[in-house]
Amino acid sequence: MKRALVSVSDKENLVPFVKGLVENGFEIVSTGGTKRVLDDAGIQTISVEDVTGFPEILDGRVKTLNPYIHGGLLARRDVPAHMATLKEHQITPIDLVCVNLYPFKETIEKPGVSLAEAIENIDIGGPSMVRSAAKNYHDVTVVVDRNDYDAVLNELAANGETSLELRARLAAKAFRHTAAYDTLISTYLTEQVGETKPEKLSLTYDLQQEMRYGENSHQDALFYRDALPKGYSLASAKQLNGKQLSYNNIKDADAAIRIARDFQDEPTAIGLKHMNPCGIGHGQTIEEAWDRAYAGDPVSIFGGVVVLNREVDAATATKLHKIFLEIIIAPSYSDEALKILTTKKKNLRLLQLDFDKINEKPAKEVVSVLGGVLVQDQDLMDEDPHTWTVATKKQPTEEQLKTMLFAWKTVKHVKSNAIVVANPERTLGVGAGQPNRVDAAKLAVDHAGDAIDDTAVLASDAFFPYGDSVEYAVKHGIKAIVQPGGSIRDQESIDMADKYGVTMVMTGVRHFRH
Repeated sequence: MKRALVSVSDKENLVPFVKGLVENGFEIVSTGGTKRVLDDAGIQTISVEDVTGFPEILDGRVKTLNPYIHGGLLARRDVPAHMATLKEHQITPIDLVCVNLYPFKETIEKPGVSLAEAIENIDIGGPSMVRSAAKNYHDVTVVVDRNDYDAVLNELAANGETSLELRARLAAKAFRHTAAYDTLISTYLTEQVGETKPEKLSLTYDLQQEMRYGENSHQDALFYRDALPKGYSLASAKQLNGKQLSYNNIKDADAAIRIARDFQDEPTAIGLKHMNPCGIGHGQTIEEAWDRAYAGDPVSIFGGVVVLNREVDAATATKLHKIFLEIIIAPSYSDEALKILTTKKKNLRLLQLDFDKINEKPAKEVVSVLGGVLVQDQDLMDEDPHTWTVATKKQPTEEQLKTMLFAWKTVKHVKSNAIVVANPERTLGVGAGQPNRVDAAKLAVDHAGDAIDDTAVLASDAFFPYGDSVEYAVKHGIKAIVQPGGSIRDQESIDMADKYGVTMVMTGVRHFRH
């Protein structure tokens, strides 16, 4: 008779699966809570203690770590010496293992969980059995995912055994399962001991969706979410309407919600296209904020992404409905707004995101490069204009400082080289991703055009290497400039600002975004 060892923490669909094993000629060995569930269902089981001849000890920490278990799993059926050893020691081969592990992830996700509780939910015996079975997949079937129950039962019913192809696929999945499990443990303990530069970096993600294609139609793509996602992230958003998010949708939406994180204090609307903000506005209401964001660039917003940091009301929804947008993201929508936005807009993607978790500590940024990854802190910091240095003879007004702060928060989200022109209400022009700074400045200033008045300021994500960008800006009406400073030619830019009687402040911090 074939033998299966069953020990699971996730017991969903367990009983039908084990009944199927019994119907296909398996005897069942089981442990603890799993055995109780099977016994209650009327399925005859053998306890692990009866197999090992040894009781569970150390509060269950040791129960399956025994040669009668691992010998039965690891013996190669095609090696006579292995089978002779089993016979000599009266070890019964185990042909199938159905194991999933202690709920370590679920434990550490609980608020206020103690280190001791987390430690007790590190499974030792389970991964050991899974790895033994997976190593010997030529002879042993290993099942770690309830979604594979039917495939196993179907092959048993059809052929009396599982195919080598299925066993190999299940073994690969089993090693992915234990690798992800160990990654969660190592990540948790690494954080507990305060290690910030581990010599090994292990990351684990869960498949969220298969995508139609990637950045372009000839590229395959998948979306994986962090196995321990933060509350404020695209992976945590709830989709209320529209088509499945595409690869480019996800990149744009992620960029947009990163911007929203920097604008929390007042109603703000953000329009984004191709990873760059094209219009940001704020106001007394979310409708007013949207009007101003739209005015920032009514051409580029077509087909773009919009994030609103307050509930979308009917008046705002009516205006949003009039233009073609790919995605709208907000903390909530009124019932009337939701009805307006979904009417004749079946493809419009509406996402609801919990803005209450916007200040949770974010994960590191991980970016792939050929042959490796780059890891860095996210570009988050408190900005206080009163800590900035005034470099020019002309002093900024409080209103100018407030506007410069708005422009400064915006420019850090624009692809470098980046220039932003803004007034107290909205962005006026954005110059993004230029190989040189003067071209970025010309784009931003020219786009702002006639909207530049005495309230307009200019922000640069990095220092000016020469005075040409400053001269172009001030000749077109800019009266205040904010930039990091730090160039050996800073004085040239300062002198240019002084020549035209405008104010320039230096933040001392660069905001490149590549």
